[in-house]
Amino acid sequence: MCKEMKYECEDRKCDYGSSQKSNQMPLLGDPAPDFTAETTHGQITLSDYAKQKKWVVLFSHPADFTPVCTTEFMALAKEYAEFEKRNAALIGLSIDSVSAHLAWVRNIKEALGVEIPFPVIADLNQSVASLYGMIQPSMSTTVTCRAVFFIDPAGILKAMIYYPLTTGRYIPEIIRVLDSLQANVNHGVVTPANWMPGDKAIIVPPKTQKEMDERDKVSSPDKKEWYLLFKDI
Repeated sequence: MCKEMKYECEDRKCDYGSSQKSNQMPLLGDPAPDFTAETTHGQITLSDYAKQKKWVVLFSHPADFTPVCTTEFMALAKEYAEFEKRNAALIGLSIDSVSAHLAWVRNIKEALGVEIPFPVIADLNQSVASLYGMIQPSMSTTVTCRAVFFIDPAGILKAMIYYPLTTGRYIPEIIRVLDSLQANVNHGVVTPANWMPGDKAIIVPPKTQKEMDERDKVSSPDKKEWYLLFKDI
């Protein structure tokens, strides 16, 4: 058992990237690497979600039948309806077999009373993990770290978060990031520190002298500086 395992073996045209195996980290703003994989819900192809105009939240966990991962799956299942309300598909992944995934999912349901409603990718050959930089060799070469990737309906990678094996994720923050990304797409705003849905967002700052001069004319309590103007969305 590796050292880490002691702690936790845990309308725009679709523009998904090539599924060619790569050891490089994906880049924000680039097409998300496409793939086809076997899951607990059957075979899926990532780019098919773009055809459905859905967001995707793809996440990896270190291993099945491990304590921290189990708590994360239970927490994600509890908030599954929140992802559905945001037109987002949850997809899990680890370097385990479909059989192992199925046995773990059934154990969570039977022993803990929680049904896992989202598919879990079997990635025994690390093909998807390699595309997304989920393997962090300094931590482990045999399990995936806790990574989260936010992919928009055009197949573009919009955000990603990486956690070590030892730290369980805070699911409300994953939902908050999704809300922020969708606020940017739907309202053309950016979100400030500690922003939550319902809070004021920020109007994109001026990019030219003319725009800055126009901003100077704005009189509003929501204007803190020419480059910092809040608004309700």
